[in-house]
Amino acid sequence: MRTPMPGASPLKLEFPQSLAVYDDYAAAQKTVDYLSDNHFPVQHLMIVGTDLKRVERITGRLTTGRVALGGVLSGLWLGLFVGLIFAMFVDENAFAMIVSTVLFGAVFGLIWALLGYALTRGQRDFSSVTQVVATKYEVLVEHKVAARARELLAGLPGALPNPFA
Repeated sequence: MRTPMPGASPLKLEFPQSLAVYDDYAAAQKTVDYLSDNHFPVQHLMIVGTDLKRVERITGRLTTGRVALGGVLSGLWLGLFVGLIFAMFVDENAFAMIVSTVLFGAVFGLIWALLGYALTRGQRDFSSVTQVVATKYEVLVEHKVAARARELLAGLPGALPNPFA
């Protein structure tokens, strides 16, 4: 395995050239895997996601009750974690220590969550998950091995996207 020179970024290639562009990561990965199976020096390749977009999936409506429940549960976990750490350093009544930190954590989580929700003033009354995804995946190859990569890739049916599609 080639190690990059000190101070050089492992995410850079020398004079990269485009080998192929795909609509999904799996196709780009299949190309690199195929080249690897054919003993191509894959350390000269890179998969780059381009045309990034942010996707937000709405998962539900936020209500005061849901926010409160989420705050309590989050606080319980934090309190349990702190309680377990504190319990390692006390000699007597570790159980009482854990129970008290769990209760304090639940109260703290409840107050913190409700305060944060109140400060939004209804401007974001929904929960969601967000992800940044690429719409295209380009396989780049270093110029010194580009011809060999193209030659090998020609043997993989359906490896290169149809340029006329």
